[in-house]
Order: sequence, then structure tokens, then C-alpha cells
Amino acid sequence: MTTQTTQTTQTRQPTRDARPLAVFDLDGTLAETGHRQHFLERQPRDWKGFFAALHRDPPLDEGLRRVREAAADCDVVYLTGRPERCRRDTLAWLTRHGLPEGRLLMRGDADRRPARAVKLEVLRDLARRREIRMLVDDDELVCDAAERAGFRVVRARWASTSQSASTALRDAQERDGRT
Repeated sequence: MTTQTTQTTQTRQPTRDARPLAVFDLDGTLAETGHRQHFLERQPRDWKGFFAALHRDPPLDEGLRRVREAAADCDVVYLTGRPERCRRDTLAWLTRHGLPEGRLLMRGDADRRPARAVKLEVLRDLARRREIRMLVDDDELVCDAAERAGFRVVRARWASTSQSASTALRDAQERDGRT
């Protein structure tokens, strides 16, 4: 009986009478992370320092404009590669900057898979139950994977993070599976 319920849930068509979902990344999409990139540029990487400083991330105006605009027609989901242990600080950041209410989905603390693998898995799971109107993300590998899987993607290219900082963050997302 439990197996049937699980199978039914996984194969269920998205609910068409519910509002579609707009899925937004945080780092580099809604939050400017440049001030904490230096924690990732050293060896070994200072993950404790990197995540401890997230409460100081300034918001990215273009990202905030887009999430507020999307919230008029969609339910918002915040999908981040940040580990679950950052939930309280992340929720406080979202509230402090007046972002629309939405579900916050985070990486498990021990999950070290590349960001694109984690996020694509979550997107597919969400799509089983709801229409996904768009994914907004700054990570090109995440965007490429989502597009290949058939999702509509908006590439967040509005952060002013330096090239070296972008490289450090990309390496962290892909090699270390940390954000």
C-alpha cells in the first residue's frame, strides 16, 4: 500500500488549478555574495566563515524586482545550494529585505553533490506536482541542465561579482558541493 502511494505521488500530473511556481536561487541571483568570496579563494576554503557572513549580503535590486514581479502570478520557491544549517539566517535575510513569502528549499548539510544535480532533482520533484513557470539562477551549469530537462530558465547575470570570485563560487558549487 505504501509503495502504491509513493508511485502514485511520483507519477501524478501537475495540478493545473494551483498557481504555477517561480523558482529563485539566492546567491548571485537575489543576494550579492562578492564580499564573502574571499573565504573561498584561500586553501583550505573557509566554509564556516563563508556561511557566517551571509547575513551581510546586500540584495540585488534586479533580482528583487523580478521575484516581486513573479509573485503576482506565481507561488515563489527559493531554491538554494546553501546547507540546511543556514536556514535561520537565510529566512532572516529574506524577511529583512522584504521578499515575498515562499517555500525555502536547501541542500542537506551532508549533501556534497554539484549544485546542478541537487537543483535539477528538486525541480523535477516540484514539477511532478505543480507547473514550474521559471527557474531564475546565476549558475550557468544549473541553467544549462535545467534547460536540457525542459525547464524555462532566466539567467541571472546582474550580479557584479568579480571573475575570480565567480570562479571560486563555481568551483565550490561543482567540486565541493557546498553552495
